[in-house]
Amino acid sequence: MAKSPNLTFLKTALRKHRTSPKLLSAKHDYIVLPIISALVGGITGLMIALFEAAILWTNSQRLQVFNPLDLPTSLNVLLIMLLSGAMVGFSFWLTLRFAPEASGSGITHIEGALDDMYDIRWRRLLPVKLVAGTLAIASGMIFGRAGPAIQIGGTVGRMFADTAKRYTNSTHILVAAGAAAGLAAVFNAPLAGILFVIEEMRPHFRYNMTSIKCVTLAAAMATIVMRAFHGQDAVMPLVHFDVPPLTSLWLFLLLGSIFGVIGVYFNRWIISSTKLLKRKQNNKMSRIIITGILFGCLFSLLQSFAPDTAGNGRDLMIRMIQEPSTWAILVGLFVIRLFGTIACFASGAPGGVFTPMLTLGTLFGLAFGVVAADLFPSFVAEPTVYAIAGMGALFAATVRAPVTGIVLVVEMTDSYELILPLLITCLGATFVAQAIGGKPLYAELLKLSLPKEPIADDKDKVIQS
Repeated sequence: MAKSPNLTFLKTALRKHRTSPKLLSAKHDYIVLPIISALVGGITGLMIALFEAAILWTNSQRLQVFNPLDLPTSLNVLLIMLLSGAMVGFSFWLTLRFAPEASGSGITHIEGALDDMYDIRWRRLLPVKLVAGTLAIASGMIFGRAGPAIQIGGTVGRMFADTAKRYTNSTHILVAAGAAAGLAAVFNAPLAGILFVIEEMRPHFRYNMTSIKCVTLAAAMATIVMRAFHGQDAVMPLVHFDVPPLTSLWLFLLLGSIFGVIGVYFNRWIISSTKLLKRKQNNKMSRIIITGILFGCLFSLLQSFAPDTAGNGRDLMIRMIQEPSTWAILVGLFVIRLFGTIACFASGAPGGVFTPMLTLGTLFGLAFGVVAADLFPSFVAEPTVYAIAGMGALFAATVRAPVTGIVLVVEMTDSYELILPLLITCLGATFVAQAIGGKPLYAELLKLSLPKEPIADDKDKVIQS
């Protein structure tokens, strides 16, 4: 097949034409695969609902389990620290022992699978990701659920692909559909799930109308299932904002430009920190588990004395938008959580970085809005608008998917009136990040995860996501 001249990725990747009209050849494919994709979406939605419930329950039990003992505060905090460290340590052991590809967010593993570089061992991966991800995210570390949800969804798609092997490219299509369903379910954002596959995974996803229909159906079904459990409100329902005046758009462009620089260094620090930890651990299980225990204890301690500096940050975002703090406090929280997010993600624990990134964008964007309101009161009526713009800007600068970032934030906050400011901010962040030589986060992580030498025996593969 012909190669697309503008789609280059890794030398080891299979550069297949993404717009082939012959992706599906049999007439039945056009009927059966969309039906299976809808099932993938429904099962993914159900699994993500259970995953979120398990995380919330585990976190609650971790914080309250010692309360009946009526211990002194210092001893209670110490025991919670040790419990959190044990949870993360066990999460690392479980991952390394049974499914190393479950480490990290898992998005790079799904992208590699879409390019046929990795297989998805769903019988191992699914239970390990669910259990290890629950323990790591509920430990108090700075992790989100979106990355694991995308990997869980892709794994569900691979599970269903075993029943559809007779259909051309069924595995590729169902894995992509499951990934879209996972993101759609965790953020109650079906359009963002679809766009994530089409935009962020564009070097790996094979486009044609049937594959796009399958992705769309899966995202829709996952959202329906999640809304059946949690209702139809947005994940972060906020008061509606007045549309900022056109004369203030230059401030959103300035904010986006700043986030473009932040995003580039954020990615570089994650990559360098990941390499440093890998070098120090030297692929020894004991060192990796000890790292997990130390991280679990540290972030549990932070959560005990400064709750805003640990955890995924979703409640922090809502509270700061509703009741903004001073710019100094916002910048201080941003710096602490920035390095905490980098450390947690670089550790390789099975957790995601989407919600922590959105939190960082909210904090810095709100700080920018507070300062801008003092300096340019005629342009800034509501500083909190810049917090919403900041959410999408950091996502766009790091993941390099501006349209997905815009739609994700709009669906999460139900702030459709802010599409134009978000568009200006996210595009500004993307252009600046590209101009100064930044690389997309997951493309760089996928390069880092590839083995240096070909591995013949599938049992011996160790895949770091």
